[in-house]
Amino acid sequence: MSSEKFESLEDDLQAVLDDVKNRERRITSSSGEEKKNAIRQVERKLEEVALILQEMESEAKIAPISFRTQMLGKIRHFNSDVEQISRNLKREGASGVRGADNYGFDREDRLEASNRAKLMQGHQSLQRASDSIARSHQIAAETDQIGVEIIDELGQQRETLLRTKEKLSDTDAHLGRSRKILKSMARRMMTNKLILAVIILVEIAILGGLVYWKFFS
Repeated sequence: MSSEKFESLEDDLQAVLDDVKNRERRITSSSGEEKKNAIRQVERKLEEVALILQEMESEAKIAPISFRTQMLGKIRHFNSDVEQISRNLKREGASGVRGADNYGFDREDRLEASNRAKLMQGHQSLQRASDSIARSHQIAAETDQIGVEIIDELGQQRETLLRTKEKLSDTDAHLGRSRKILKSMARRMMTNKLILAVIILVEIAILGGLVYWKFFS
């Protein structure tokens, strides 16, 4: 894990949750004023848990992407435990209201329990919103990474195209020189043909002159 503070908060949270679960077991086996006090103590512990979870969320949001998913997974696991404890506590509180005559769970106590339950529900809603924001940040970061990779790939393709263009330019230059050489060779061949034709004509004229001089003069 990348954050030492996150690991420390995780250890603190686990210790508090273990204490809460021990107190929760005592609630089911108690009654009267003892049960009422035990419920209040667990509610205070849950408030402490909520604060630790908020700090852990803050650490997860600034963590690198490679660690953030693991951190958020642990936070969701702890939130699931907290939700289960809250439901159990709510059931115990409801049973306490039905049996208020037995251990003095008066109106003020019920109002306090209701406010604490609303506080926990608000925290859970905030946690879900934070998870959604974290996922959005993660998707945005992954999208940025994909964009960077695409830009790099396009840059490489541009370099490849430039190199191909340079090769085509070189090939065109070579073809131009080849055409010039071929044209020069064609001109030389025509010149050679003309010279050869002139030589043949001269030879014919000389031969004709010799024949005329020998037979007709």
